[in-house]
Amino acid sequence: MTPARLVPLIEQFDFACERLTGRLTGPDMDSGDGTRTPVARVTDEEFSWEPVPGCWSVRRRADGPGPRATLLTGTGEWGRDAAPHPHPVPPPFTSLAWRLSHLAEMLLLRADHTAGTRTLTRDVYAVAGGAKEGVAAFEAGATAWREALLSIDDAALDTVGRCTYPHGSDAEEPFVDIVWWVNQEVLHHGAEIALLRDLYRERRR
Repeated sequence: MTPARLVPLIEQFDFACERLTGRLTGPDMDSGDGTRTPVARVTDEEFSWEPVPGCWSVRRRADGPGPRATLLTGTGEWGRDAAPHPHPVPPPFTSLAWRLSHLAEMLLLRADHTAGTRTLTRDVYAVAGGAKEGVAAFEAGATAWREALLSIDDAALDTVGRCTYPHGSDAEEPFVDIVWWVNQEVLHHGAEIALLRDLYRERRR
């Protein structure tokens, strides 16, 4: 049975993911006030749009990393711009593709390090190169994370290191704090993606 204090966090996660997916796929989305707002499905052009010079994005591995990036994370034909710590200052502006890929990877890897093999890393994550594939990857990551949450009991929420995700503080914090943080990641990157969609729509006016 799902612990009572986990229920509102899962509900918040579900709503955030539903709004983000709707914002990307259409034909309409929840505006937040109970009405539906028309929205077009994100295209490959918009997915990889770089609104300012020097963006980090998702690129074909054969083309190499973008400005100020030193590597492309992941495996397969595509990779996501990255650099080892410390990251460039100021941080590079990131495209819709970069932000959605970051969310999808984080969710899938955290799910694996919570209730899976605890072996997945960024090096073996297959980065999606197109809009349709990018949305599908996000949905797959969200589903995996939600299923991992349903395996958690009340005692596990207070367990430090219950998730051993290697790219965050998961190994040092109680699991309930990690659940809260994942929700914040989806909420704030979802808002950034929504704003990028608005800017893309208005770019030629």
